Amino acid sequence: MEVETELFAALLASLIGFVLLFILPRARAQTNARMTKADNMNKGRQVKQCIKSLILDNCDASGTPDVIIVGSGVAGSALAYTLGKDGRRVHVIERDLTEPDRIVGELLQPGGYLKLIELGLEDCVEKIDAQQVLGYALFKDGKHTKVSYPLEKFHSDVSGRSFHNGRFIMRMRAKAASLPNVQLEEGTVTSLLEENGIVNGVHYRTKDGHEHKVYAPLTIVCDGCFSNLRRALCHPKVEVPSHFVGLVLENCQLPFANHGHVILGNPSPVLFYPISSTEIRCLVDVPGQRLPSISNGEMANYLKTVVAPQVPSELHDAFVSAIDKGQIRTMPNRTMPADPHPTPGALLMGDAFNMRHPLTGGGMTVALSDIAVLRDLLKPLHDFNDSPALCKYLESFYTLRKPVASTINTLAGALYKVFCASPDEARTEMRQACFDYLSLGGVFSTGPVALLSGLNPRPLSLVLHFFAVAIYGVGRLMLPFPSPKRMWIGIRLVLSASGIIFPIIKGEGVRQMFFPATIPAYYQSSLLR
Repeated sequence: MEVETELFAALLASLIGFVLLFILPRARAQTNARMTKADNMNKGRQVKQCIKSLILDNCDASGTPDVIIVGSGVAGSALAYTLGKDGRRVHVIERDLTEPDRIVGELLQPGGYLKLIELGLEDCVEKIDAQQVLGYALFKDGKHTKVSYPLEKFHSDVSGRSFHNGRFIMRMRAKAASLPNVQLEEGTVTSLLEENGIVNGVHYRTKDGHEHKVYAPLTIVCDGCFSNLRRALCHPKVEVPSHFVGLVLENCQLPFANHGHVILGNPSPVLFYPISSTEIRCLVDVPGQRLPSISNGEMANYLKTVVAPQVPSELHDAFVSAIDKGQIRTMPNRTMPADPHPTPGALLMGDAFNMRHPLTGGGMTVALSDIAVLRDLLKPLHDFNDSPALCKYLESFYTLRKPVASTINTLAGALYKVFCASPDEARTEMRQACFDYLSLGGVFSTGPVALLSGLNPRPLSLVLHFFAVAIYGVGRLMLPFPSPKRMWIGIRLVLSASGIIFPIIKGEGVRQMFFPATIPAYYQSSLLR
C-alpha cells in the first residue's frame, strides 16, 4: 500500500510540478551541547589503556577459537562483540591496534544507529563527542533546501551520528575486548590456510616478526577496502570513480546545525558535516583518477580557485583557513559490487566484501546490517566444524543482506552520477530535477531520504523515486509549452536516467534485489538439527 501511494504521488509530481516547485520544506534545527575536545583526548587515552589491559587478560583464556576475524575496524570489531556475546570463542587479528585516523567512516545513518542498538553497541557513540545528524541541507546555484530524516516514529535518541572514526573504532574494540572469550591480537595476516579446498585458519606475522598459524572452523575476513585476501574469496571488480580531499574546519558553524551539507558544485559534490562539537569535516570530491599535487601547491590552488567560490559564505573563511594550514588529506573512493564465490570455512564482510561511493555515508549501515543478518543465521548452530555444510547454509546470507545493501549501494552510485556536473543537457536537467524534487517536501523528500538513511531499505521504492525524478524533470521541460528541442532533451533525460541506474542494478543482481523469494532464504540442513 505504501509503495502504491508513493508511485501515485511521484507520477502526480510530473503533472503539477510547476506548482509544487515553489514549496520548500521547513524544519526546526536542533543543537546539542557536547563535551570539549580536551576531554575526548583524555577519554581516548583511557580507552587505549583499557584495550591493552583486556587483550592481556584474554590472551590465555581464549582457547581454540570458533571464529577467526581478520581486521578490527568497524565491521570486525562489531562482529567480534556480536559473536562473542553469543558465546563464540573469537580470535581477532588486526594489523594496527592504535587509533585509526581516517577521513571517511565518520557518518552513521539512522538505519545504522538502529542496527547498533540491535547489536548492543549503541554506547560506542557515547563519550566520543559524537554529534546528532537530523538530515541534510542541499545547496545549488545560490539556492538551498533542507530534508530531514523521517524519525517521527522512533525514540528521540534515534538519529544519525557523526564522529571521529578512530574514536568510534577504539570504543568498539574496547567493548569487544571486554568479553572474556574474545581475544584481540596485533598482527598482519599474510594468507589463508587451506586444506582440500577448505579454509581452516590463517597465517600471520606479529610486530616482532614472528610467524604464527591459528586454526578455526570459520574465518571471516574484514580487512577493509585495501584487503589483500579478498581475491581468494570473491571476484573483485574495484573501480575508483573519484577521490575525496579531506579538510577539518574549525571556529565556524554550519548554516543548518546538526545537518549534513551537500554542495552540488562544479565539477562534483562537496560535503560538510560535524565530527565533534568544535570541528567540521569537509570532503571535496575530485572526479577521475588523477589528483592535483599537494606537494607543489596545485591542490591548494584548486581548492581556493575552483571549490572555495562555491562554498556557503558561513564556511568560506574557515575553508580557506583549513587549506592554509596545509593539513590536506586524500582518499580514493572505491566501488565494488558483492560478487563472492562461496568458500568452505571462510566469509567476507565489510569493505573487503562490498563497497559503494561514500557520498551517502552508507558503508557502516550496510556493514552493521550484514552483521545482524549473519548473527541470526549462526545463532541456532552449535558448532561450525562441518565446513562444506556451513558454507552451503551461509549462501543464504548473500540473499538476506540484499534489501538493505542493494538499496544503499544503488542509491549511492546513482546519486553520485546525478549530483556531478555534466556538459550534457539531459544530465544537467536531471541534476536540477533532483534538487527541485527533493525541495517539494512531503513524500518527495521523506521517501528518498528514508532510502538513503537505511530506514526504508526497499529496492522497488528506490527505482520508483528515481524514475519519478526523471518524469518530474520531463514535466518541467514541457512547461510553459513543449518544443521539439525540449521534447528531445526529455527523451534523453529518461534514457540517461536508465543508463545510470540499470547498470548499477545489474551489478547488484536483479533477481536478488527484486525477486528474493525465488532464492531459498534459509538452507535447511543437518546443521540445524
